[in-house]
Amino acid sequence: MNLTARVKATLARGVDPAISAFAARLGEEASAKAVLFYGSNLRTGSLDGVLDFYVLTRGEAEKGIWPTVSYREWQHGGRTLRAKIATMTAAKFAYAAEGNSRDTTIWARFVQPSTLVWRSEPIGHREIPEAEIAELIGKAICTAARHAVALGPATGTEREFWLALFRETYKAELRVEKPGRENSILDLNEAHFDGLLPDALQSMDIAFYRERDLLTPDLPDAERARIRKSWNRSKRWGKPLNIARLLRATRTFEGAGRYAAWKVERHTGVKVEVTPWREKHPVLSAPGVLFKVWRAKRRAG
Repeated sequence: MNLTARVKATLARGVDPAISAFAARLGEEASAKAVLFYGSNLRTGSLDGVLDFYVLTRGEAEKGIWPTVSYREWQHGGRTLRAKIATMTAAKFAYAAEGNSRDTTIWARFVQPSTLVWRSEPIGHREIPEAEIAELIGKAICTAARHAVALGPATGTEREFWLALFRETYKAELRVEKPGRENSILDLNEAHFDGLLPDALQSMDIAFYRERDLLTPDLPDAERARIRKSWNRSKRWGKPLNIARLLRATRTFEGAGRYAAWKVERHTGVKVEVTPWREKHPVLSAPGVLFKVWRAKRRAG
């Protein structure tokens, strides 16, 4: 299967009707082009926890810090659905997916599974949302694959290349993930990543040699050095960009305290009480929360 066919098949994956209904609500409110659904709930099909959506809008690429993040709760079918929504223009998404930005989160996130859960009706004959979104995801996968080859071993299994990539991208972000998170991403999405790297390399006309389970990409030394140099610059920007987004979110992210507490407990197992002060001041309360997580982990050994 070539990369385009693989991406289209993934984007067409079905989801719970409640998720589609939530996505339609978000897309229509924003007059968006498309809504993508991703994260652990895509894999499990569960409606529990927090659903993750990306709303891609029309217009010129925005400047400054992006995307805009919000938290929503919606009563649907007798239950409460909770969602984290990232909103940005499709133009900016394309720019980031191609690796033109110092921010790495788009291509590092969307090399992982996602699905197109809502799209706008075509305006004229030239706008075909499904094809456009498939192209954007393909760009993200190719950018991730180039970095996996440049940051990974000269020869290795496909898994070893992806592990090298995710280890590096996690180091570049401000996260509370448990050690070994990169392994779980591959373990839980084995079918998605199986054969993805060769398909991406073929789509970019990067030759590679295969001997049983081992791949040796034929990436010129100069290109490998260029990608590594660019990555080192991007990595230095990773945590500052995360902090800038966090500070911005305190003004735009309704329910940030509740969401942050849920996220910390989910990824560390440490329960954080959401006090009125923490709800109102999520940034100021962050050091105390991080200290509590550190102390709990230390006690657990």
